[in-house]
Amino acid sequence: MTSLGKLIFVDIHCRHSKSLSTDNTSVDIIDSLSLAFEQLFYMPFDMIENYANTVHTLDISHNKFSRNLQFLAEFENLTSLNLDHNNIDEYTVFPYMPKLQLLWINHNNIEELYPFIKNLYESVPNLRYLCLMGNKAAPSYLNGGTFYDYLQYRLYVISWFPHLVHLDDRTVTTEQQEEAKRLFKRPFLENFTEHTPLPECIKYLHNKITNIFTKPTLPCKLKTKGTNYII
Repeated sequence: MTSLGKLIFVDIHCRHSKSLSTDNTSVDIIDSLSLAFEQLFYMPFDMIENYANTVHTLDISHNKFSRNLQFLAEFENLTSLNLDHNNIDEYTVFPYMPKLQLLWINHNNIEELYPFIKNLYESVPNLRYLCLMGNKAAPSYLNGGTFYDYLQYRLYVISWFPHLVHLDDRTVTTEQQEEAKRLFKRPFLENFTEHTPLPECIKYLHNKITNIFTKPTLPCKLKTKGTNYII
């Protein structure tokens, strides 16, 4: 995992970046916050109130977070997030975080890529580093997947994130980016709506088209609840 970047997650209980004193009170200002291994189901309110405005790197791995991630919207300056070993599944929706560049979601409960990856892109469109290893939706030899399954998965994820430079344990190459675009093309309305507002009826039609045409197009077996599906 160190290949994804040299990050030091500072434990709030042992180190602070600096303190700001105002009106005889001292406020801790930190850049990195670690609440790993705390058995948390939700983020404590005092952590949000005191540190959300300054934290850029947040480590909440090895907890029990699942679909209750709306608190992340309070961390407006967050650029790196570690959610390894939680209970994130394919129905988890992240809040909009345009500044987030690094996301680790290893060893969670994500079983299917779609619509998880689509929703993830809409929430964190500027990701540069993403790691999904240890999830059923990320096939590998370690969880019974074939090389073909792995390649399908990798290209599909890359097709959604134009700024991605590192996926799982490998760098994203120019060849992979080009192949991902070729295999998983987006509908033409998607580029159009980025610049021109559309009526609600057209937006609805656009979403329906997107749901149809952004699924993987090559024949690939996906195992879901004991049943094989061809997509």
